[in-house]
Amino acid sequence: MKNTWTLRLFLIINFLLIMSVNNAQTPSINLLDDVMEDISVNNDEGEDVNWENIIEELSERIQQPVNLNTATKEQLEQFPFLTDIQIENLLAYVYINGQMQTIYELQLVEEMDRETIRYLLPFVCVQPVDKKQLFPQLKDVIKYGKHEVLTRMDVPFYTRKGYEKTYLGPSVYHSLRYSFHYKDNIYAGVTGEKDAGEPFGALHDKQGYDYYSYYLFISGMGRLKTLALGNYRLSFGQGLVMSTDFIMGKSTYLSSFTFRNKGIRKHSSTDEYNYFRGAAAAIELTKHFVLSAFYSHRTMDGVVQDNEITSIYKTGLHRSQKEADKKNAFALQLTGGNITYTNNHLKLGLTGIYYFFNHPFEPDLRQYSKYNLRGNDFYNVGLEYGYRWHRFSFQGEAAVGKKGFAVLNKLQYSLVQGVHLLLIHRYYAHDYWAMFARSFGESSSVQNENGWYLGGEIAPFRRWKLFASIDLFSFPWWKYRISKPSQGVDGLLQVTFVPYKNLTMYLNYRYKQKERDVTGTKGEVTLPTYHHRLRYRLNYSLGDLFSFRTTADYNHFHSSGESSGQGYQVTQMISCRIPHIPLVGELQGSYFHTDDYDTRVYIAEKGLLYTFYTPSFEGKGIRMAINLRYDLNAHWMVIARFGQTVYQDRNEIGSGNDLISSNKKADLQMQLRLKF
Repeated sequence: MKNTWTLRLFLIINFLLIMSVNNAQTPSINLLDDVMEDISVNNDEGEDVNWENIIEELSERIQQPVNLNTATKEQLEQFPFLTDIQIENLLAYVYINGQMQTIYELQLVEEMDRETIRYLLPFVCVQPVDKKQLFPQLKDVIKYGKHEVLTRMDVPFYTRKGYEKTYLGPSVYHSLRYSFHYKDNIYAGVTGEKDAGEPFGALHDKQGYDYYSYYLFISGMGRLKTLALGNYRLSFGQGLVMSTDFIMGKSTYLSSFTFRNKGIRKHSSTDEYNYFRGAAAAIELTKHFVLSAFYSHRTMDGVVQDNEITSIYKTGLHRSQKEADKKNAFALQLTGGNITYTNNHLKLGLTGIYYFFNHPFEPDLRQYSKYNLRGNDFYNVGLEYGYRWHRFSFQGEAAVGKKGFAVLNKLQYSLVQGVHLLLIHRYYAHDYWAMFARSFGESSSVQNENGWYLGGEIAPFRRWKLFASIDLFSFPWWKYRISKPSQGVDGLLQVTFVPYKNLTMYLNYRYKQKERDVTGTKGEVTLPTYHHRLRYRLNYSLGDLFSFRTTADYNHFHSSGESSGQGYQVTQMISCRIPHIPLVGELQGSYFHTDDYDTRVYIAEKGLLYTFYTPSFEGKGIRMAINLRYDLNAHWMVIARFGQTVYQDRNEIGSGNDLISSNKKADLQMQLRLKF
């Protein structure tokens, strides 16, 4: 039946219906934007999340789609919207029926629904299978390798107070990146970056840029699965020992997606903290066993006094002499490995790391941080486990360190297509030491947190989708601005309605209750706070030419014993693709009004290549941004982005060295790319 013309005609007609939605916009990119915006907005502790690596990997996969006829389980596991059952069924379909002849055959794969196909389309293709070469020939690498040069410049139209006496360099930001890749086998590149206020080619930056990153990454060479030299990233298990990813946060996609850590990967971004420098490799010992090993030696920023490290500096900024004195102040060495066993239903993995500083790490710990990491050398060991049975999927990890332990378990269940449930339990001891851990939780660190999370998604009617979640968490020890053990609740409800193929909308309500010290009581009085967030978003497109996005947010924040505050914002975005001209423009305008910092609002904007921009605003004002992209040809591309914020309730913006003596703040960002 597979090869009958009747069936193929049926598949083509159905697939055209799917493609008609894809032509207006790429659902996968919009989906990733929603996930990143969710995680950025709900990051209460203000950690600066750098999405550059994740966005670049997505872009690379679109440019180099996976051939479904040769796809491996590991390649398909890159896509979090594919469930384990869908991956298994897709591989089985190709194995049983032979090579796919057309991409339309995705509809014949069991459990593959229309929405998942829409997400998957930009990343996959169907091509005849050539005779596979274990090792590429040098002449092919030189002839068919792809090069990319990307440069960026940011120019502010304002002057901060720090440039009067403190900052040592000009206010212009600049970066330059060169990258090379050959298929999925070889990647290499170098990145240089100078932040605004840092000198270039002078003082402490005589070598030119303030920060350099370089890497060589090889994969898919026989039993050598990966080899990384230079800068690289590591993520294993559920992140209780090691993870440089941010994607496993609370979002409306958490119950239906499977976020998998990916082992060893290249680091090509301008992130100056979340990476390792040295060598790492993964070898396939047998069909079921993979062994990974890594070593890193890198200098880090911080303060060293009396031969002791008193603080670690994570921003990567070296604008003033005080900041420059923190640059490369001490060294950190790390070594470790992972061995993983996998078969169709079972996964077991063991990760171990050992790391040490060249000086003792003895920070000035306050009462709320008295159990934080300190000393000279440390270790972490984690056992990962996972099992899938029919529509049930269970994953988890248990880890120990030099102090404390941590456990996380996840249970996912798909009753039928469109119905997903997720239960997560985590217990992170108050004294667990894990410098490189990052996993699911209310806090940004894997420490001092217990909790139960329950999320579910259902499509009760044809055009409707409902998501709901609740997270009950507690902190066994003090936290910043919480001078006692505390607890809280985080609830989320979202209703999505898709009346037409080119029109979607959702209404989102989030409620969070936590405890916090009352201002002025020096921690003697701690009372609950209540935060309500309401969002409405509408997306509408007119073919390939125009798209519109309307967002309205409302916040209400109340703390016991204090007056309540509220904030709101309304944003309208219009995107236009000029016919017969390779020009895409996006105009966005926002009005915001908030009572204080607690009721601040977030506004997502179109950024440059490999960037995602979600700034927060408080007070009263207007934000305007325009983004233009022009693709001259297949080789040259230029982007210009201008944004301006005008505050209506103040004459100064910021404080300290960042103070701007005006109620206006405007920036111009430019980016030029050459591909050859």
